[in-house]
Amino acid sequence: MARPGVLVTLMVLLWVLAGRRYKLFCMTRRTLVGSLALSAASALNAQRRHREEHAEWKPLLGVLGPYTPNNVAWTKAQGFSNMILGSGPHSTLDATTLTDSQIADIKTVLTTNQMHVSALQVGGDSINPDPAKRARSNDYFVKAIELAGKLGVPYIGTQSGRDRNKPFQQQIDEIVRVYNENFFPMCERAKVRILWEPWPDGENLATSPAGFSALFKGFGDSPYVGLQYDPSHLVRQFMDPIQTARDFVDKIYDVHLKDTEILWPVLRSTGIYNENHVQWWRYRIPGMGSMNWREFFSVLQDVGYQGAMSIEQEDSLYGADDPGPDFSDNFKMGFVMAKRYLAQYVP
Repeated sequence: MARPGVLVTLMVLLWVLAGRRYKLFCMTRRTLVGSLALSAASALNAQRRHREEHAEWKPLLGVLGPYTPNNVAWTKAQGFSNMILGSGPHSTLDATTLTDSQIADIKTVLTTNQMHVSALQVGGDSINPDPAKRARSNDYFVKAIELAGKLGVPYIGTQSGRDRNKPFQQQIDEIVRVYNENFFPMCERAKVRILWEPWPDGENLATSPAGFSALFKGFGDSPYVGLQYDPSHLVRQFMDPIQTARDFVDKIYDVHLKDTEILWPVLRSTGIYNENHVQWWRYRIPGMGSMNWREFFSVLQDVGYQGAMSIEQEDSLYGADDPGPDFSDNFKMGFVMAKRYLAQYVP
């Protein structure tokens, strides 16, 4: 049996140890609670900063079409804030015929209507094997770049050029040479960037991820080239427009909003290549085709894209065969219907 003195000593010792453990527990608990509080506060602040920086996604929503004062006024009245304007030969913005006085009048109309213009749309045939056709196309293109600079328009939407008689890499090399020699000096003076639209029917190598990669590799870190992304052209070619946008999102400076409807009953009956040239696809306004717009806009929103996105109206059910110069009523309705659909994604 333990002696009374030893028991007292043991009790005192246990009491001291218990006190220390309690003190340690309190300190540990306070430290833990404090750390959690700091972490929560930091997370909340980060979340608030994120919300402040990305409170509402506000890219510029617009339309593509010919320039006329009536078209600009109507576009503004419908709540659009951007236009892409056709500027090919014989258009209302013909770069070879517009005078400085006319250019000043155009700028006044745009300013009065508070209308931003993200791009001039111009065809590209930069490496045509016919020297005369190549020179004619490239001379006009330089004038179009100069016109964009005078109007304060930052981009030219176009095709890269193509020479079907040459191997792929040889075409890439020739495009790079022609752009550097013919176009980039004017791009530098006018502060204009050339953007490729992936239109597969034109003289164009920029129609696929493989084409994009080869061209951007050839041009290196040039500040004068990029993409005018139109997902409808990739849908039509059975490529993935979402993954392609994700892979090249840092090269997208302007966007066409157009859909492609695959006519599956026709396609299953005739195939892609058919002797009767039966059309198994057609362009539609956004929401009426096969494009997943929710996923596409998510890709752009993730990187904070704040550029322009313009409806390109080539829907035969909404007057695509009668676009103007002044927009026809049926053509206008296509823009109106597209805007209604897009409102769920684009403020």
